[in-house]
Amino acid sequence: MPRLALYTFGVLKSPLADPAPLTRELHDRGEVVYRAIGGQSGYLAHAEAADGGRGTHFELDWGAWGEFAVPAWYGRGRTAGTTALAATLSLWTGLRPAFRAVHSGPHREALNRRHDWFERTGHPAHVCWWDADGGTPTWQDGVSRLEHLHAHGPAPHAFTLRHAFAPDGTPTRATDAGPRGDRGR
Repeated sequence: MPRLALYTFGVLKSPLADPAPLTRELHDRGEVVYRAIGGQSGYLAHAEAADGGRGTHFELDWGAWGEFAVPAWYGRGRTAGTTALAATLSLWTGLRPAFRAVHSGPHREALNRRHDWFERTGHPAHVCWWDADGGTPTWQDGVSRLEHLHAHGPAPHAFTLRHAFAPDGTPTRATDAGPRGDRGR
């Protein structure tokens, strides 16, 4: 049964290590958002450091999720004091559950505040694709698909929740994804 992979990437206005109120607020909200997302119907898993380690994204062991990677347009730092990014990689049973989780509750509240925390880069902030082989998508998979989406627009290979495709490659909408777009729900 195909599963939906969802990769998000944003460039922060200030480094994660910045003690400024907005950076702290974003970091503090992250725990609440992850708890809410993890409890959603249709949520399967998200990338977590294999050893639960601390450090920058670039230094952590992500296990089956692969080595941490970022899009070519990310030009900020890679050290503990300079990293200015937020990225997630998750798996879902279908489009509808992912759409519902992203556009409700604490995540919806955070989306409403995204311009307080993130730079406007002119690049997509998320990408979706269908994982039919049952493996674990990697950070590099997400980066490649996000860059493809930016260069070519939505297609069955790389799409958004608003401009989605069903597992068979036909256009669909996450908000009314029925049997074709919400398999395995």
